[in-house]
Amino acid sequence: MIRINSMPHTYGKQVLILGASGAIGHALTRLLIHDPEVATIFAASRRGIQNANSKITQLYIDCENEESLAKAVEQCRQAGPLDMVINAIGLLQDGNSLMPEKGLRDIRSENLKKLFWLNSIVPALIMTHFTPLMAQDRRTIFATLSARVGSIGDNRKGGWYGYRASKAALNQLIKTASIELAFRRPKLICVGLHPGTVRSRMSEPFLTHYNNNDIFSPEFAAQALLDVLATLTPSHSGRIFAWDGQEIPP
Repeated sequence: MIRINSMPHTYGKQVLILGASGAIGHALTRLLIHDPEVATIFAASRRGIQNANSKITQLYIDCENEESLAKAVEQCRQAGPLDMVINAIGLLQDGNSLMPEKGLRDIRSENLKKLFWLNSIVPALIMTHFTPLMAQDRRTIFATLSARVGSIGDNRKGGWYGYRASKAALNQLIKTASIELAFRRPKLICVGLHPGTVRSRMSEPFLTHYNNNDIFSPEFAAQALLDVLATLTPSHSGRIFAWDGQEIPP
């Protein structure tokens, strides 16, 4: 059974998943439907998801339009404080026009702008808009998907300049936000999550480089991330954790 909080409560929890139409976001949404403590799942995406479950409230967001985030905030506000927010929005590649760089010669300014927008700036805007809606009287979680390659200390292979740098920036944003939020919301846990190598449209071009045993289904990764979140306390805030619970160095 999935638990987003180890302590039982009489209220129904409010959960927000951003990027709910993506592989991991959709898997998280499907899993949380079965948590008896969850009353409402706000599934935010641009494409929408096909699911008629009564727990799900779909929200439209367009990452190119900050106003759509503000509208989603108002819809969430009407339901009461949020207990958990997971941002699963991110970008690695976009077909032939944007692929991870093998060397400096491959860097393009327009691609760097796209990567930093979706992997760094959008998560910062999400923190700005949605953390004020999170409950203050109980344990809450704000988590955003990061990546092991965003670790400067763990960078041994080079390459992938834009993706690495944009995720490193995200990790710094998570750390910085956690310091501020600790004063205003001491029970809030703000963390980054590395889901491992997950089979998805985004990762498909690179899966031939991995052993099949190292490639996770979206469902496996989503369950692993929820299991990690269930173990965290506010003392873990500001840190980055992998799917297996191991902390990733900055």
